[in-house]
Amino acid sequence: MAQNPPLPTNTDQLPTTERSRLRRAHQRGAFDRKTINAILDATPLAHVAYVLDGAPMATPTFHWREGDRVYWHGSSASRALAANADAQVCLTVTLLDGFVLARSAMHHSANYRSVMLFGRAEPVLDPAAKSEKLRNFVEGLFPGRSDLLRPNTAQEEKATLVLGMDIAEGSAKIRTGMPNDDAEDYALPIWAGVVPIRLVADAPESDPRNLPDLTPPAHACDIKLGEPSR
Repeated sequence: MAQNPPLPTNTDQLPTTERSRLRRAHQRGAFDRKTINAILDATPLAHVAYVLDGAPMATPTFHWREGDRVYWHGSSASRALAANADAQVCLTVTLLDGFVLARSAMHHSANYRSVMLFGRAEPVLDPAAKSEKLRNFVEGLFPGRSDLLRPNTAQEEKATLVLGMDIAEGSAKIRTGMPNDDAEDYALPIWAGVVPIRLVADAPESDPRNLPDLTPPAHACDIKLGEPSR
């Protein structure tokens, strides 16, 4: 079976495809890279869906973005990760920004930001490139930490599989604002509104086996997650 030609990655707007187009609530959709990248960068947690032994599966994982590609990693011995390699996958990220309480049960909702990407997951095979990607992963979360750490051993990196995928097909979906109630319901004596939700990193908790006089570095005290909604 002939494969479709690769989608471009050098555009500001992702193309609308049969897989990525929004069937409902079109006004919440976005295909521009600026919006998609901002949501990807706001949280490291993603879910990757794929087919394993003929059945659908989804695995939570940490991801990171480098330009117009997204990466994730795991154990080389993982059957799930091996099933991703050179296969079509769907990667999603979601941030919950608030509970939306309406005047009727069916109009309750949530404010959120989400991205769904489609593509082929490609393993990073070159050892030097893999080392660079793993360093970038750590630096993206904790800037400056890589230089403080014991270097990875060759065996550690051999036991790690890094996968990457072009950000070429997909879309963002975002909801903001207050509930959308039926016109006659606004006269009801029922409180309605939004309960905002934020993703916050608390103060670091030190390992009791730390050497004396070690204090949490700045990159452990200043972690910012979940950029504000647009």
